[in-house]
Amino acid sequence: MAAEVATFPAKYGRVPHLAVILVGEDPGSVSYVTGKAKASAEVGIRNTTIRKPADITEVELLDIVAGLNADPEVDGILVQLPLPKHINEERVIAAINKTKDVDGFHPLNVAALWQKQPCTLPCTPKGIIKMLKAAGVDIAGREAVVVGRSNIVGLPVAKLLLDENATVTVAHSRTRDLGEVTRRAEILVVAIGRPKFVTADMVAAGAVVIDVGVNRDPESGKLCGDVDFAAIEPKASVITPVPGGVGPMTICCLMENTIECFLRGR
Repeated sequence: MAAEVATFPAKYGRVPHLAVILVGEDPGSVSYVTGKAKASAEVGIRNTTIRKPADITEVELLDIVAGLNADPEVDGILVQLPLPKHINEERVIAAINKTKDVDGFHPLNVAALWQKQPCTLPCTPKGIIKMLKAAGVDIAGREAVVVGRSNIVGLPVAKLLLDENATVTVAHSRTRDLGEVTRRAEILVVAIGRPKFVTADMVAAGAVVIDVGVNRDPESGKLCGDVDFAAIEPKASVITPVPGGVGPMTICCLMENTIECFLRGR
């Protein structure tokens, strides 16, 4: 990507510009935004981080989004989630211009994903599919189980796996005998937000395990995923670590989405 972006000033007169809005001082959000700025610098993308206090009003935040929508020099807009409770996240996401929605969360981008129309794909699901392909995993015809049904990861990654011709089951907190379901998985994607929730007895030998979770281990205080990595690694044919697995791919795909939004506007 860096090599591609280096050619843009001569071709288009400038590089892509990503604007990130950070509301409040949530440690996780601050860390993510810092990582995005660092990646932008590596790729050569212009990055603007707009920091606002947690008590900003929804109207003030929507005004900032409207200003970025109207700015022809801004190609991508990202509002770091979660937002404070008094702000309606759906309203803010819907206010972002669909063509500048680098997260792929805008309702029209979500609709396009489910209708197999061209769209900006959500970064984490997009990164997961890229990882599977880079690891040489043949997705077509495989039994895939996604644990978690969020709009950010669970549902869109299930759709992308379907698009790659996997047979997909979406499991969640109300699934009866979850272990029986997850043991069927040849490809297991876990995005449930509970530390070490998936144990070795829930995973089939040779399974491909993608761990999307980022949690604090209640015992050690260290970062850990939604699966018990140490116990499952010997059984899995491929497994992603936390940290260092899905997270970096998410940021890479954000950079790619920013470039795509820039090029669509040329």
